[in-house]
Amino acid sequence: MNNKLKLALVTETFSPEVNGVAMTLGKLVDGMLQRGHTVQVVRPRQNDEDALLSRDGLQHVLAQGIPIPTYPELRFGLPIKGRLIRLWQASRPDIVHVATEGPLGWSAVAAAKHLGLPVSSSFHTNFHTYSQHYGIGWIKNLIENYLRKFHNRTLTTMVPTQAMLHALQSRGFNNLSLLSRGVDTRQFSPAKRSHTLRESWGIGPNDLLCLHVGRLAKEKNIGAVMAAFQAIQAHQPRAKLVFVGDGPLRKSLAQTHPDCIFSGTQKGEALATHYASGDLFLFPSLSETFGNVVPEALASGLAVLAFANGAALELIRSEHNGVVLPLADEQDFVTAAVALASNPDKLQRLRQNAAASVVHLGWDAIYDSFAHTLSVLVPQHGKAPIQTSATGASLAINQTSA
Repeated sequence: MNNKLKLALVTETFSPEVNGVAMTLGKLVDGMLQRGHTVQVVRPRQNDEDALLSRDGLQHVLAQGIPIPTYPELRFGLPIKGRLIRLWQASRPDIVHVATEGPLGWSAVAAAKHLGLPVSSSFHTNFHTYSQHYGIGWIKNLIENYLRKFHNRTLTTMVPTQAMLHALQSRGFNNLSLLSRGVDTRQFSPAKRSHTLRESWGIGPNDLLCLHVGRLAKEKNIGAVMAAFQAIQAHQPRAKLVFVGDGPLRKSLAQTHPDCIFSGTQKGEALATHYASGDLFLFPSLSETFGNVVPEALASGLAVLAFANGAALELIRSEHNGVVLPLADEQDFVTAAVALASNPDKLQRLRQNAAASVVHLGWDAIYDSFAHTLSVLVPQHGKAPIQTSATGASLAINQTSA
């Protein structure tokens, strides 16, 4: 087989959309193209198609979709099994990778199996936990059963952390492999700190700036951010809280908390500057599979306070480069936030250690690992599972222990 792969990637979100999944997939596609592979991205048509750039080796196949409730900027891909069969019969990919579990993803798995193509998947979003935040917790088990059935139809499901791998194994997910995440330390750096930006927010050199980056939605546990900041503010009236990002809660938060700063969605250098201009990163989300904002905040020199899941569990050594809390209790988060804010020497020490703690998380090793995993699966399609490993990640098909 040619060492250069023809990959078909099926997803419901992709650059220029702003979210962790789109960023991760965009990075992986960049890495594949840099290494001479070709990529066909199958996804719903979005609102900003003019922002797409034509690139050698990259093809976009646009499908129909409908708006996702509470995510109006994204679209839910509709099934196109017949179209994909015709598309992949005419130009056969070496492997299909499915990064969405919705109808579009299910039809892609079905089309790949119909054609005898190897198919892999990745687990990006804890949809089964989201139901609790929107008053429909009764369907959690139905969603969990569907996700398990979906992913177990693929040769491997790539997950971002060892903790997630163990958790999914215990819930009956098979054929799991580890694909970590990187962070661009050239983009995210303490050197991007802007005193001018801080001054524009009314922050003095010795004032505390709390920061939250991410979607303003119920599943991100924004209430704990507000509770923590209000407790901090009671002790430090000059402290400020900046939200970077957008979402369904932004309007109500801005109305009830006019003292907070809402910067909206930021990208590129502007995003890096916003990160580096903060001091304490408040991140109480419990719904993350990884949480790319955690390594970005660390690389930017912020002290990160988070619960022990996803990237925070993997990357933070508590009391060294941040603080992780073992219990999902809002009062614990509030207490820890006040303790950090009230101890400037400790806060400074954590910030000084933060950037160095993620300097090893380059994307190149992740790119190589992703390509290696796919290249191992192609010749093994239809054969007995094997175990292997790659720099920056490990592949463990039919893994029963770790």
